[in-house]
Amino acid sequence: MHSNGFFLKDVAGFLGGYYSFIAIMNGIAALILWRKKSEVGWAVVWTVFAGLMMVLASLALSGSPEFVPALPAAARSTVNSLSGPVLYTLGTFALLTVLFVFRKFFVRPMVAWAILNAMLLAMGLSMADENFASIVMKPDNVPIVGLVFLLAFFTWLATKQAVVNDERIAQGLPPMEKVNDEKVLVWPDLVYTELICMVAVTAFLLIWAIFLPAPLEEPASSVKTPNPSKAPWYFLGLQEMLVYFDPWYAGVVLPSLVIFGLMAMPYLDFNKQGNGYYSIAERKFSYLTFQFGFFLLWITLIILGTFLRGPNWNFFGPFEYWTPYKVEVLNNVDLPQMFWVNLLDRPLPKAPAGASGLVQAGYVLLREAPGLAVMGAYLVLLPPLLAVTVFRGFFAKMGLVRYMVMANLMLLMLTLPIKMILRWTFNLKYIISIPEISLNF
Repeated sequence: MHSNGFFLKDVAGFLGGYYSFIAIMNGIAALILWRKKSEVGWAVVWTVFAGLMMVLASLALSGSPEFVPALPAAARSTVNSLSGPVLYTLGTFALLTVLFVFRKFFVRPMVAWAILNAMLLAMGLSMADENFASIVMKPDNVPIVGLVFLLAFFTWLATKQAVVNDERIAQGLPPMEKVNDEKVLVWPDLVYTELICMVAVTAFLLIWAIFLPAPLEEPASSVKTPNPSKAPWYFLGLQEMLVYFDPWYAGVVLPSLVIFGLMAMPYLDFNKQGNGYYSIAERKFSYLTFQFGFFLLWITLIILGTFLRGPNWNFFGPFEYWTPYKVEVLNNVDLPQMFWVNLLDRPLPKAPAGASGLVQAGYVLLREAPGLAVMGAYLVLLPPLLAVTVFRGFFAKMGLVRYMVMANLMLLMLTLPIKMILRWTFNLKYIISIPEISLNF
């Protein structure tokens, strides 16, 4: 289901204003750059780009649906085919890796400005598709789109400051935070700044409420439930985790481990560098661990649950129609079944009828022996192996207790992406499944 003429007429006015905003934004940037003699070339580039945006705005406001700029159908189909969960997750990981390795290039202002304009242009062309616009322009999802851009901006700003500090430290200079270590008074400096910010945010929220009505729905009814039924955006990552783990683990254990890990972090950290100022080179392990946990295991799950999870909690491409009749046959199996039935071609070990509780427990342990062996090797054998190989330096500086806490917290964090990929690729439901005591992992 793709865009039709009636939809394009409705969205044409919005797209005209959208492209005009991009044109004005780049026109202002060009004027600022024009005053810098070293940036005249970039001023010309963004002037030309602003003119192109005005042309797109004129086409969108022309009133003819055929002239509204949109992504080609082939491009939309390609994006839909590449939007599976495995490619989405691996692609996000690859993108974060590239941004980290080449961070000195991407923090350049003109490079970041070019990426921002490319993102805005791609979104504008995509919103000419009815299916994409129905998701992105939904009142519930508009704030999430804004948060994505804000998160990208503040991440770029912090990374830029860290790159500058790392270069200064390499030259034997103090970080910028030490140079600009100027103390100000709470009154009136800080209070005035907060007051101005409060007034500006209040005005922005009033304008938002006027032009974007609150997404109020009909009263809740047990007879008619929304499909898909989604949690608020800040819980969508947790809701996505419930797909791969039992509620006791995804809803209790994992959040508790996050809280415990944050509490334990000051006691586990042995690196005294990088305190009080932005730095990546001095704290690479901490930086990468945080980026992986925050972006890949939380932000991407929120985006996935918001824009790619549709009716019946199925995956849909960004330009795919959300039909409730999409059926995906999934034969999820547990690891014991894979081992005993599929691999050894034998039935699952089962205690004889009338056997004692001790005998039944023995058969349960035999049945779950493959999963118990895998988890034992992962949580018991892997930390010592890492201590004498990859994390040898960490073990020497942290000691046994602190290292084991850190290693197990990290391994438990990695259970989420590992379990997700196993579910998507091998339809693995549980590694350990003991329904007799409601223990599944």
